Amino acid sequence: MTEASGRLLRWAPRVLGALTCLFLGLFALDVFNEQKTFLAALPAFAIHVAPAVCLWAIVVASWNREWIAGTVFTVLGLAYIGLTRGHLDWVLLISGPLLAVGALFLLSWRQHTRSHTPSPRP
Repeated sequence: MTEASGRLLRWAPRVLGALTCLFLGLFALDVFNEQKTFLAALPAFAIHVAPAVCLWAIVVASWNREWIAGTVFTVLGLAYIGLTRGHLDWVLLISGPLLAVGALFLLSWRQHTRSHTPSPRP
C-alpha cells in the first residue's frame, strides 16, 4: 500500500463518520416548524439530535481504536435494517452510510494493525 492510499484509508472513515453524524443531525431540524416557538422546540431538538451526538462521541473516542467505531457503526447499520423492513429508501439513506463508514473504520484498523505488526527476524 502506498503512503497516499494509507493516509486516505486512515482519514476517510473519520471524515465520513463526521459527515454522517452531521447528516443524521440534520433530521433533528424538522422539529422547528411554524407551530412551535424556538424555545418550545428545543427539548424535542435535543432528543432528535442525541443519536448524531452519540455517534460523534464514538468517532472521537475511537480515533485511534478504529475497531470500536467500525463495530458500532456496522452494528447500528444492521440494526436499522432489521428495524425498518419494507422501507428500502430508509435503509439506503440511513444504513448505507453507517455500514460504509463502519467498513472503512474496520479496513483502517486492519491496515493499522498490519503496519504495526513486527516482521519475523531471519
